[in-house]
Amino acid sequence: MAIHHWETLHAPDIPALIDDSSVAIMVLGAIEQHGAHLPLSTDRDIGEGLLAAMLERTSPEQSVFVMPSLQVGASEEHLGFPGTLSLPAPVAQATIEAIGDGLAASGIRRLMLLNSHGGNQAIMQQAGLTLRRRHGMLVVKAPYMKIALPEGWLPPQELAHGLHGGALETAMMRHLHPQRVNTRAMGHPPSVGERLASEQTRLGPEGIASFAWLAQDLHPDGVVGDAGLGSAALGERLINHYAGALAKTLEDAARLDIRHFQAESS
Repeated sequence: MAIHHWETLHAPDIPALIDDSSVAIMVLGAIEQHGAHLPLSTDRDIGEGLLAAMLERTSPEQSVFVMPSLQVGASEEHLGFPGTLSLPAPVAQATIEAIGDGLAASGIRRLMLLNSHGGNQAIMQQAGLTLRRRHGMLVVKAPYMKIALPEGWLPPQELAHGLHGGALETAMMRHLHPQRVNTRAMGHPPSVGERLASEQTRLGPEGIASFAWLAQDLHPDGVVGDAGLGSAALGERLINHYAGALAKTLEDAARLDIRHFQAESS
């Protein structure tokens, strides 16, 4: 077994490379504004950087198929800023489903979606459900931002409110692609979320009672969080931490017994 990059394969060879534990993995990224200090490619770069680090931790005995990334995702909340590219949510969802259809037709019933953009959450959820129902497929939804960090790595306030362009993304980009980060433009713009938390309201952009938001609702510049906390050294630790957890998730996806999974039409 080995790690195969889908687009490099020859069609007649594919059936012999697949077994019951084969897992396809696909990065769900985005091309969208990240303020003045981070490039439009931030979410895609982080997703693909995590994928590469995860694969370094993956056993060569595992059967893994790396799919082309979804580079342009669902980024409607950032369309108020230059540079953002966004697929309509139904199109982005249909794209994931179409790739899943192709995998199922080739004999693969396990798909891991490595999501690196919060706006893709809804399309990932619905596409996964559709593929489960349509093909009896195991679809593992793996957004890196849901993986807990060790205590003390970042202040709780930053973890709660640094939703876009804050310390997490800045740190990982400074580790992965330092030449793409404008360190002179890093700051700590005040967030609506921080203000609401100080007012002790139950409402916020994230949390139990969250409201729909556009990036400019959080701050006029479309970014929030303390980018100054995002050092390259922290970025390296974050990539290693997230990649380790994702590699274990991939192992679990390969081992899970899905013999009882049936397509709806079966």
